Amino acid sequence: MNNNPVGWFEIYVQDMDRARYFYESVFQVKLERLNSPAEMEIELWSFPMKSDQTGASGALVKMENGPEGGNGVLVYFTCADCAAEANRATAMGGYLVRGKVSIGQYGFIALIRDTEGNMIGLHSMR
Repeated sequence: MNNNPVGWFEIYVQDMDRARYFYESVFQVKLERLNSPAEMEIELWSFPMKSDQTGASGALVKMENGPEGGNGVLVYFTCADCAAEANRATAMGGYLVRGKVSIGQYGFIALIRDTEGNMIGLHSMR
């Protein structure tokens, strides 16, 4: 493998307005609507991406009969202090699964469930 293993992620949702509001509020970003072929009947809103930096971007995805809530994928978002995002998540209707905990030399993590029931990870070095 010549690059980072994760190049994109998708978080499947049933209520796009609620999910967008949650993620935009927790991470203090603005998601952008992506165009998709009309025959796919899929709605995508992408997270901001800086193509000249490391890491992956992804999108919230709504599609008929799409998976959501509790699927087997865990995406970790990089944060300045994962406790801050965890606090905003609970204030926005999310659920705190595990508060900020040290993972030794690798920093800290917290786990939350979004308003759609998906569990996501938060990672910071402080």
